[in-house]
Amino acid sequence: MGSPGLINRNNGHHQQQRLGITEPISLGGPTDYDVTKTRELEKFLQDAGLYESQEEAVSREEVLGRLDQIVKNWVKVISRAKGLNEQLVQEANAKIFTFGSYRLGVHGPGADIDTLCVGPRHATREEDFFGELYRMLSEMPEVTELRPVPDAHVPVMNFKFKGVSIDLLYAKLSLWVIPEDLDVSQDSILQNTDEQTVRSLNGCRVTDQILRLVPNIQNFRTTLRCMRFWAKRRGVYSNVSGFLGGINWALLVARICQLFPNALPNMLVSRFFRVYTQWRWPNPVMLSTIEEGSLGLPVWDPRRNPKDRYHLMPIITPAYPSMNSSYNVSSSTLHIMTEEFQRGNEICEAMEASKAEWDTLFEPFSFFEAYKNYLQIDISADNEDDLRQWKGWVESRLRQLTLKIERHTYNMLQCHPHPGDFSDKSRPLHCSYFMGLQRKQGVPVNEGEQFDIRITVEEFKNSVNLYTLWKPGMEIRVTHVKKRNIPIFVFPSGVRPCRPLKATWDSKRNSEAKVANNSSADKLSEGKGVPDGSDEGKKRKQIDDDTENNLRNPKCFAAMPPSGGDVHEGSPPAVNVSSCSTQSDLVITNSLGELKGQKADNNETESVNDSQNLAGTYAQNGKLDGILRCNLPGKGLLSNNDTSGSKEAEKLAIDKIMSGPYVAHQALPQELDELEDDFVYTNQGKGFRVG
Repeated sequence: MGSPGLINRNNGHHQQQRLGITEPISLGGPTDYDVTKTRELEKFLQDAGLYESQEEAVSREEVLGRLDQIVKNWVKVISRAKGLNEQLVQEANAKIFTFGSYRLGVHGPGADIDTLCVGPRHATREEDFFGELYRMLSEMPEVTELRPVPDAHVPVMNFKFKGVSIDLLYAKLSLWVIPEDLDVSQDSILQNTDEQTVRSLNGCRVTDQILRLVPNIQNFRTTLRCMRFWAKRRGVYSNVSGFLGGINWALLVARICQLFPNALPNMLVSRFFRVYTQWRWPNPVMLSTIEEGSLGLPVWDPRRNPKDRYHLMPIITPAYPSMNSSYNVSSSTLHIMTEEFQRGNEICEAMEASKAEWDTLFEPFSFFEAYKNYLQIDISADNEDDLRQWKGWVESRLRQLTLKIERHTYNMLQCHPHPGDFSDKSRPLHCSYFMGLQRKQGVPVNEGEQFDIRITVEEFKNSVNLYTLWKPGMEIRVTHVKKRNIPIFVFPSGVRPCRPLKATWDSKRNSEAKVANNSSADKLSEGKGVPDGSDEGKKRKQIDDDTENNLRNPKCFAAMPPSGGDVHEGSPPAVNVSSCSTQSDLVITNSLGELKGQKADNNETESVNDSQNLAGTYAQNGKLDGILRCNLPGKGLLSNNDTSGSKEAEKLAIDKIMSGPYVAHQALPQELDELEDDFVYTNQGKGFRVG
């Protein structure tokens, strides 16, 4: 199989290899400044403890070797039990592969190892992998915290082996014997396999393709390690929460490496923010052309698959069958990430002007200072095992709460889910999740308008309680809390922090934004207009007072008393809720009870028409490659002489990349319900996993 996206172009006297679906933006090499700043970045990452020790690296290798021996023994045991003759028993084989952050070489201390067990056709997933292998592992003293998740989108066994966290998937091939030199990147390996095997193999196949499609693996690794750390510090690293997970960040970084093939990590980080600040989503990010393949497996294709048109931030996997790895992204989380890209771009420009350093870029986002209103989701169970399973299920459903709130408020209320959970040491077998809430910037405030999300919360709780493995003691509570009442246990020191003495980049931006927007505050309060949006991207942490006033009234969260009480089932609505025969969604009403849903109905009609026009556009363009590919003309390429380069030239090049006609549309409310049903418990959102 050739490497897709690997293209040769004749440059007169010699052929130069090109990676990706477009020409690079710049072939410029590093300057002295780039060399210096890259060394500083590497030292920063080292000092931050992102590299494992030699002892830990050796320990991981030993664990993987032991695991490989275990599955080889397992497959012989089940072969003998199934009545195979002794020769076939001796030839029976299984093999362990790694993928994700470990395979990419960007894992840190204590990170999970994503592993795949490949077995022969007679070794079944249900009976043999989750049956006999599970039994064997459970009897080993070095194996702890063993948890099978057979009903996940990507079935997995999670456990620790000598303290090393392992996520083990299974792929049953159509082969009678698994060769030791098996190459899982070959498309033929997918023949006659089930959907779970295709998904399980996808992690390895995508990881291998990424490493093939980047021009310099070491520069890619350093840049990806940097971006993963940045995303975690800024609270946007979490597939399950609706942000981006490891595979998504790897694909985004790999695309920047293709566009700037000779750049060092300093420039790659800078260009990462510059490119994705200007990226016009939902234009897809792709490392290679999408191949139809000969096996008839479904691939990401907005022409044929209506649901693919509603993805807000498509990041397409390069291995067949190509899929969108970021379908969890919602309107709110995309908005938050877009703001973070803008912030990163500003800091990189400030660094070039010697007005900022690397530590500025990695300042953690102060989530519990950012909003005035939060939802607190508390869960509990009767024992550790039940809590672990309950947590996995609830985490996989939290994204639905964001989607439902967005839909039921017609995208006027923004949700910011915190990507982690918190535990109160005084309350064992309990943990909490938080979601920041605010009126979306640019949405005018109408007098008397309120948000009632009580029914939305009840729908969410009901869907969570449908957990098929529910046991007595598994409980969930949802409460509304103000910033001043955030529980103490969420803060690292267990003490509510005072105002920071040291001014951060964010605090400076917010002060400047507040001053810049004072002149437009009157317009906003009078409902005469809104700012043009040029400064709105800088104000996520600045909540306008009108939103606070609306949410202060208990009617805004009808079943959420100011004291932070539960959302109780069966409480009567405090604002009018209307229902149409064609739509069962929550309709927001003002204090006079006037219906405000007509605008949404009109939008739906327009959206249907747009979808029909979109289908016609695809038909006219023919192949998907023709829609999504755009080869930059030679004159658009910045040469080695343009290292200092013009930002304007880069902007034009980025515009050219996104000049294709692909446009995605928001799903209609009734369609969104169908989409949500597809995203059931997907191994806690790790359908595509890079550690």
